[in-house]
Amino acid sequence: MIQEINGETVWKEEFKYIDSIEIYKISYLSDGLKINGLMVKPKEKGNYPCIIYNRGGNREFGSLGMIHGVRTLGQIAKEGYVVIASQYRGNKGSEGKEEFGGNEVNDIVVLTEVLKEIESANTENIGIYGWSRGGMMTYIALTKTDKIKAVVVGGAVSDHYQTINDRPEMETKVLAELIPNYRNNKEEELNKRSAIKWVDKFPKNIPILMLHGNSDWRVKPEQSLKLALEFEKYRIPYRLIMFEGGDHGISEHRKEVNEQVINWFERYLKKNEQIPNMEYHGR
Repeated sequence: MIQEINGETVWKEEFKYIDSIEIYKISYLSDGLKINGLMVKPKEKGNYPCIIYNRGGNREFGSLGMIHGVRTLGQIAKEGYVVIASQYRGNKGSEGKEEFGGNEVNDIVVLTEVLKEIESANTENIGIYGWSRGGMMTYIALTKTDKIKAVVVGGAVSDHYQTINDRPEMETKVLAELIPNYRNNKEEELNKRSAIKWVDKFPKNIPILMLHGNSDWRVKPEQSLKLALEFEKYRIPYRLIMFEGGDHGISEHRKEVNEQVINWFERYLKKNEQIPNMEYHGR
């Protein structure tokens, strides 16, 4: 990230934006629990739209470190956004217990209120961005708040039945260990966490950008493809981009992914673009 030029230590070209942002560790209350997270915002004073970022993984795997603040959140903040992210309850010193899509979804929803305490945050324009498990959290959060104006998900989990079929270890080592009373209420709990089961509950006025690598083995691309077909039935505004040969993080197309994410939020948070006409129309 740094280099030495003429005896002076400076940022490499791709990291020079770090001088334009501020990175904070934060703590806030959710259901009476102290939850930890990160916030990144531009140094320059202003009134910036906000983005809630939802991390992937479970427990400490996928938890957010300062490098995520710089690269993942910072890449967005440098474009003129206040970006906030939760570690979720039970992780990174946060109180409570993680339920992998259970009550810790409240840790996300309450961030729409937490942002009101940030002087430079324009809470009339809030987007949400989740990857992998964070995509699942994003989908669930959309049914619990009306404060979101635009959505981006990447490699998102939308069908836990397919996940279990593709990766049986996810059930034994994650779902069964984290979801309360899983063995006795397996179908009910899986349905709660599988957006494919309740597409009718999605808002129809929030544009959703879905990104997926078609070589993703962690969350097979069919999960986004099948969900998109359900979005079709309910005329939910979405754009699905499948990246050829892309892995779970779509690392092979990282530059394009970043451009697509920024462009989506630019359209619907900064320019307040109207959602497209989802009625069948044209010649």
